[in-house]
Amino acid sequence: MPPGELASGSAKNEVLIQPSRGWTSLNLRGLWEYRELLYFLAWRDVKIRYKQTALGVAWAVLQPFLTMLLFSIFLGRLARMPSDNAPYPLFAYAALVPWTFFANGLTQASNSLVGSADLIKKVYFPRLVVPLSVLLGGLPDLALSFLLLLIMMAYYGLYPGVALLLWLPLLLLLTLVTALGVGLFLSALNVKYRDVRYVVAFLTQVWMFSTPILYPASLVPGRWRVAYSLNPMVGVIEGFRWTLLRTSTAPELSMITSGITAVLILIVGLFYFRRMEETFADII
Repeated sequence: MPPGELASGSAKNEVLIQPSRGWTSLNLRGLWEYRELLYFLAWRDVKIRYKQTALGVAWAVLQPFLTMLLFSIFLGRLARMPSDNAPYPLFAYAALVPWTFFANGLTQASNSLVGSADLIKKVYFPRLVVPLSVLLGGLPDLALSFLLLLIMMAYYGLYPGVALLLWLPLLLLLTLVTALGVGLFLSALNVKYRDVRYVVAFLTQVWMFSTPILYPASLVPGRWRVAYSLNPMVGVIEGFRWTLLRTSTAPELSMITSGITAVLILIVGLFYFRRMEETFADII
């Protein structure tokens, strides 16, 4: 019986916890039963992140905004990087909003189990709650940076249309699914091999340059577009720009390919996480 599932017994509140065997079920019902813990841990992460900081939640906006300024100076003005007929600052910041959420979530999720070692060793709960709470705790930062994006769009005379309401939730879900899938795999691996956190920093940098953040995806040759879109964040970035900046061509192929890849990554990450879950308390 997977950990956390209820076993019928003589006592009404009796709970039997047994080690899982083989490639167990995902036990999503147990995750729903601990939804209050999920909310508490997510809110705790938000409060800890900005506790005793000089600028507080302003850091959520400063990180992508300052990065956008650097890219605009060195790539937009000096290198004359094409930007699909959009102002380069807006072109870059529209990509940095979802990317910053993804990169920060991936880094924090990969270290989440090790950082919650005391909690994991003392009490049972679905371990999936830990990395998922870290990702959900980044949503307020995403909302603040997106608000600044809307202000920048108004400054340049661009206003979101109906497409924003239709596609934005799906694009945010795609970002969350990708970060969760990779984060689950890396967090479980990090419990056994603590040097994984160094790999994550390098992986994030490589992933960033292989995603059309600094440059438009149109620079990629057509024969490589399908393979290029196997990177789930390609569909996210292109979708954000098409939805917000109204670029000329809808990235349907990229979004479909990226969506399929993200779902596959999430499935692999979930099953690997569940496979390793029974060893967390012993190793961590």
